[in-house]
Amino acid sequence: MKKLLIIAHAPSPNTEKMVASVLAGAQQSEFTNISAIWIPPLSATAEDVLACDAIILGTTENLGYMSGALKDFFDRIYYPCLELKQGLSFSYYIRAGHDGTGTNNAIQSICKGLKWRQIQPELICRGPWQENYLTECHSLGESIACGLDIGIY
Repeated sequence: MKKLLIIAHAPSPNTEKMVASVLAGAQQSEFTNISAIWIPPLSATAEDVLACDAIILGTTENLGYMSGALKDFFDRIYYPCLELKQGLSFSYYIRAGHDGTGTNNAIQSICKGLKWRQIQPELICRGPWQENYLTECHSLGESIACGLDIGIY
């Protein structure tokens, strides 16, 4: 059984819907070799990362940067996971009220430092809330889980 870890900050009803959509996409019944779980960033540990086969990150754009909760997660897991999880398959989504550029650059920089391997383009949900963000999040979870299930990642 492969483990897909979703670390997502969800401080609002809409961001809760986003992470639920990612998780629903990843937990479809046809994926028989996948265990997908969501852990909020402040609760996630290095052990959670060490035990996973792929990770999806989710954050809001806060003052042109990732959420403090996701940054705290990275701060706590960086060195314990640096050598042991090089090449970890990852992707991420950003709920950006503006353009998401600073948030995107920060996540890219940290994941490059960790030597993780991005397996799906980032999803940046920009501007005012749109219901189609949920479809896009579902597709992100589904595609990562599918790749794990068939052994691509």
